[in-house]
Amino acid sequence: MVHVSRILDNLHAQSLLRLARCSLCLEFFPWRLVVYPKGNEEDNGSGFVSMYVECLSSTTPPIDVFAYLTFFIFSEEEKKYLSIQDVEVKRFNSSKTVWGLSQALSVEALKDRAKGFILYGELHEFGAHVKIVSRPVSFGEDLPFHKFSWTIRDFSLLRQNDCVSKTFHMGEKDWTLTLYPKGDSRTDGELSQHLHLTDNDTLLKGELILLRVNLQVLDPRGSNHLTGSLNSWLMNSNKARGKTQSMSLDKIQGAYLDREGTLEVEIECEVLNSIENHPFF
Repeated sequence: MVHVSRILDNLHAQSLLRLARCSLCLEFFPWRLVVYPKGNEEDNGSGFVSMYVECLSSTTPPIDVFAYLTFFIFSEEEKKYLSIQDVEVKRFNSSKTVWGLSQALSVEALKDRAKGFILYGELHEFGAHVKIVSRPVSFGEDLPFHKFSWTIRDFSLLRQNDCVSKTFHMGEKDWTLTLYPKGDSRTDGELSQHLHLTDNDTLLKGELILLRVNLQVLDPRGSNHLTGSLNSWLMNSNKARGKTQSMSLDKIQGAYLDREGTLEVEIECEVLNSIENHPFF
């Protein structure tokens, strides 16, 4: 993983910020955070801050590097980073060395002092997190599983009853993952995760989807991940399926948060079957 935090004090220039090096398979790849403070117009980013990560690998022959990306902008008002996660794994190679977000944050919001993104003077702090992952099976083809990673920062400070991820696409539908930091209505004091169809995606009468889902809460200090799985049908009357992680929240906070209070979860999900006109549903 690569973590970087840099301060930019000139929003009138389109600046490049150099990252630390990342070690992967005994090869060293220099990375660079690219920030367009007024937006990358060539990528439909006008009026927004555009943020990208560039892999500067010059290895021969070129190899693929797979990574999940998260971008950060520090808020002095909140005393924490606004995090924007790109939910799909990205493949860096000689033909595609840059990935990122063309519309990370509006320029208007960045310059609004009430939102706290302006630090002392006229400084702004940007950051990125690059998580290197193994090559997905048959990447770019029909994957047996869709993998989604989600980082929940300041987990122990969450006050809301549920926390909803960004949307991801699977099987011609849009989905979100909902995490219940205090447990859902059926459990008390245990972590629960639910996979949902988004509100914009509806199942018609007679339409059913069979899902297989593997859930993991990652161990930040080793490989003792907390795992669970389920196979279940979704139908018009129920667009969500969930799994309670069989460990108390006290133990999760003691064993599964890193030193910064971050919880990392992953799901692998597969659409096993779908029915369009079931006579009884």
